[in-house]
Amino acid sequence: MRVLVTNDDGIDSPGLYALARAASSLGWEVLVAAPSTEASGTGTSLASASGRSRIPLERRQVDGFEAFAVPGHPALISFIACQGGFGERPDLVLSGVNLGANTSTGILHSGTVGAALAASARGVSALAVSLDVEWDGSAPLWDTATDVARAVLPMLAEMPAATVLNLNVPNAATVRGIEWADIAPSSPYQVHFESNGDELKLRAVKTDLEPVPGTEIAFLADGYAALTPLRSVAAASTSGLPSPAWPA
Repeated sequence: MRVLVTNDDGIDSPGLYALARAASSLGWEVLVAAPSTEASGTGTSLASASGRSRIPLERRQVDGFEAFAVPGHPALISFIACQGGFGERPDLVLSGVNLGANTSTGILHSGTVGAALAASARGVSALAVSLDVEWDGSAPLWDTATDVARAVLPMLAEMPAATVLNLNVPNAATVRGIEWADIAPSSPYQVHFESNGDELKLRAVKTDLEPVPGTEIAFLADGYAALTPLRSVAAASTSGLPSPAWPA
């Protein structure tokens, strides 16, 4: 089993190599390729800092892993790997471990999830892994996230090609279990904008909304890891929609 491990926190993130070690411990062949710098919030962007024609690769050896620092977004790295750009096409793409949960509407913007969705669009199954670290300076427990991921990976390997799973793990020494979870209808964080006319300042504020039962946010609050299957690209139903008029 050959796997690509990538992320959106950048090539120097400890979570990246924690996930690589978890995959390696299963006896799988691991290639690490991640953004040269942080690329959080880039979703499924295929942008590169160096343009489209030439993308320089910085080769590294970290913790015994062959690694590439790429001046591009995680979905682009996933796309390149699934096209054979780093050698043999991977059987799986693993993205993370992200510093912070990827839940609710935040999934749409997540570079961590974006890399997994980009793999799925090219027929490769993928797992996005995120650790629910609060913005209060709490130390990330990477081993907790990778212990849970290691339990999920053999199942993912047996699932149909192009499967995408989004795994969120509580930042706790003990996890009560792993539960299939729905996507929460609203994020526990709301972004506020402040402007002085010349610049905008963004500030995330945690709300006091009660988590909806059965969602990733509710399971995380109760100490469970939340596992959510995602679709890469799917059309909504056209049933009941009016017929477009043409010519107008």
